Amino acid sequence: MTPGDTSTSDITSSQPVLVPSARWRNLSVRPRPAKLPRGMDAVWNSAVATVVPLVPRRRGLLRLADQVVALEKQYAHISARLLRESAAGMRDIFRLGRETSDDLIRGFAIVREVAWRQLEMRPYPVQVAAAMAMETGCIAEMATGEGKTLAATMPATMAGWRGRGCHVITVNDYLAQRDAEWMKGIYAMCGLRVAYITGQMPSGERRTAYEADITYCTNKEVAADLLRDRLKLGQQLGLPRVLLSKIIDPKAGRTDQLVMRGLDTAIVDEADSVLIDEAVTPLIISGDGRNAQQIEAFEQAAQLADQLETGRDYTAEHRFREIRFTRAGHLRLDDLRQNMSGIWTGIRRSEELLNQALSAREFFLLDKQYVIQEGKVVIVDEFTGRLMPDRTWRDGMHQAVEAKEKLEVTPPKETLARISFQRFHRLYRHLSGMTGTALEAQHEAWRVYKLPVVPIPTHRPCIREHLGTHIFADGERKWDAIVAHIDKVHAIGRPLLIGTRSVGASEHLSDKLTELGLEHQVLNAVRHAEEAVIVAGAGHAGRITVATNMAGRGTDIKLDRGIAKKGGLHVVATERHEAGRIDRQLFGRAGRQGDPGSAVSFVALDDELFQRYASRWAKRVAQRFAGTQGELTGTLAQRIVNRTQARASYIAARQRQAVLKSDDMYDEFLGFAGSEH
Repeated sequence: MTPGDTSTSDITSSQPVLVPSARWRNLSVRPRPAKLPRGMDAVWNSAVATVVPLVPRRRGLLRLADQVVALEKQYAHISARLLRESAAGMRDIFRLGRETSDDLIRGFAIVREVAWRQLEMRPYPVQVAAAMAMETGCIAEMATGEGKTLAATMPATMAGWRGRGCHVITVNDYLAQRDAEWMKGIYAMCGLRVAYITGQMPSGERRTAYEADITYCTNKEVAADLLRDRLKLGQQLGLPRVLLSKIIDPKAGRTDQLVMRGLDTAIVDEADSVLIDEAVTPLIISGDGRNAQQIEAFEQAAQLADQLETGRDYTAEHRFREIRFTRAGHLRLDDLRQNMSGIWTGIRRSEELLNQALSAREFFLLDKQYVIQEGKVVIVDEFTGRLMPDRTWRDGMHQAVEAKEKLEVTPPKETLARISFQRFHRLYRHLSGMTGTALEAQHEAWRVYKLPVVPIPTHRPCIREHLGTHIFADGERKWDAIVAHIDKVHAIGRPLLIGTRSVGASEHLSDKLTELGLEHQVLNAVRHAEEAVIVAGAGHAGRITVATNMAGRGTDIKLDRGIAKKGGLHVVATERHEAGRIDRQLFGRAGRQGDPGSAVSFVALDDELFQRYASRWAKRVAQRFAGTQGELTGTLAQRIVNRTQARASYIAARQRQAVLKSDDMYDEFLGFAGSEH
């Protein structure tokens, strides 16, 4: 993807405005403004975000869940025909917009009974409470293994009965297809059609999928379809103009070419990942823009970068990913470009190209930010560890990385349409979500999306044991300690899940385990094809699974017989992440649904987190520990770790806010059409 200047106001104006269907439902439809508040409005919004978590919601949701469960006897003994007729009757009520809170409770009870008859899975009261939270426009925080997929069928069915379409958004195509097929029987018995969308699906099948009552998909696919539909409309900005054009000339409206029917309701699975972590990168639709001179310039810049030395000619600020030339570097660049022509005759453009080439060398590392497959650079998602073959870095950075790796440089792209994922999700009239970790981001969820976070209690008490954090002065000692710890736990016969931050780290650990003779499986961005199968089997006796980040997210890990008596699944985090939520999500793999389990983390003071985000104070203190043998104990080292992680989370939040501000900038200065009212 490359950066673009297309305003997003023309995209939003093409969406129909839909009115809430019932008085009680108005409470769950919170306006999500297109632009960030400014001045005193911004201060007020931040103040409200602080107060919102204090509002008690869980107790009321649990009471509603009890009312739903109380209707179990009413529907448990009726025939399948009567149950279908009851669902059809509720669909008629919801379709006409006449539902009340009592209808909602009955509707949930019907879906609960249908789930038992179709899947032999009756949602627990806490799952019903989570479903109620989503129905009222909240993010439900449910622990790993508590049944989020089943819980989502209840609010999804309500939205399907209303007839405006419901998108259940998840993190990858596999989960979209799996969940749609898995829950299909529930929706069918409730009189609804369900479909799913994957990346390789042609436009005709996409149109059919969007016409279904409930569509499972990823945010990338839906946002891309929205942009493509907008491009097909051309200069016809807004629904009124499209309809008028269709009346005047049926062939001119172009509505027959569109695949979507609007954005009404979205239920976001893994909401913290989709709405928060992945929100930094905008989605951009690009077209080919071949320029032989530009391609040559990228190759020349990579050659010049190889002749410069860090410290002497430039400095690299890893925290902000900035390259700064020294005085000697400026003089060196002047000498290097003396005999060059074309674009290199301009001083400013020369420095920009060389800055980009140096950034590719310093900040974009093989097997961490990207891998090479079939002679092409493939980006690795920092948060999930998955490959993203359909993505490219913007501003020519992708070409700079290709030139660094001596690969064929692809032509830079020409931007056709652009939208940030934060803005895209705020286009939905009714937005909600579910995830295992959201409390750490609850203030941001309200500021950006007006979504409160509701923690839902577990069905059974969680007995997972946290064994703390082991801190070491350097990575070499840390990895030795990790391998020794794995060997010790493996000897007991317990299964282990080891989480790493990068492909390189997973391969490094794999080599160490191989040297020790420990059989294991590696799941990283290079080996993602069998992701769900490998993760699902991570609970087998003696199994050692090494996985990047949150690989296999959305897949349950069930324990073999007898493993519970040995202590259950043991999770090892080999590094802290920028967001504590990701660490907590990894730990949540152990101790699901009342199973025993344990988790431990290992940290080195030269990990990437500290290299990029540690403050000067933290780095000075860390230098005192340099060369220290064994584990670092005491509160000082722990304070360094915690403060650095908090600093990283703060900087990441500021970056996401900058993306929102850039949306406003595109609207004000680069938009080619104003919003229509």
